[in-house]
Amino acid sequence: MTNIKKHNPIEHLILNLRGQKVILDADLAELYGVPTKRLNEQVKRNADRFPEDFVFRLTEAEKTEVVANCDHLERLRFSPQLPAAFTKHGAMMAAMVLNSPEATAMSVFVVRAFVRMREQLTANAAILKRLSEIDKTLLEHDQALSVIWEQLQPLLAPPPDPPKRRIGFHPNDDGVLFQTVEAER
Repeated sequence: MTNIKKHNPIEHLILNLRGQKVILDADLAELYGVPTKRLNEQVKRNADRFPEDFVFRLTEAEKTEVVANCDHLERLRFSPQLPAAFTKHGAMMAAMVLNSPEATAMSVFVVRAFVRMREQLTANAAILKRLSEIDKTLLEHDQALSVIWEQLQPLLAPPPDPPKRRIGFHPNDDGVLFQTVEAER
């Protein structure tokens, strides 16, 4: 079973359903080395150990979606039964009620897989928070740069040309004609 885990990590068996990370009964039974039927029998026999937050049945729509999105669950397409979804705690409880050495050993791998996924989510949340802070800082800098740019615009514009002196006779403010000559620049 250890060889299988190296080539086929448990993480790809964990799905997100109803806002929870779960593993379906068929995958859990395969990991624990028992038939799915036996796993579900033990869950029924020990129903008091499996509240709704440990295990729940998928709806027909959820089953269809899971089968469509997960290639390894193709075998469930024509199954008349709706699969059970086990949370981390449900997977551990299943190992306890199965009470086989293989189930007990595999439960450690399953729990570690759930923990790794939670750590990844936490790391992603920290990264997203930091990106949000950087984005906020950049927006503040963009606004400051915009103000600076607006203030620099008048300074960057070429100075207006001084009025040219005209050549010829022109009246001054008193109405007296006088001669003006354009000066060489």
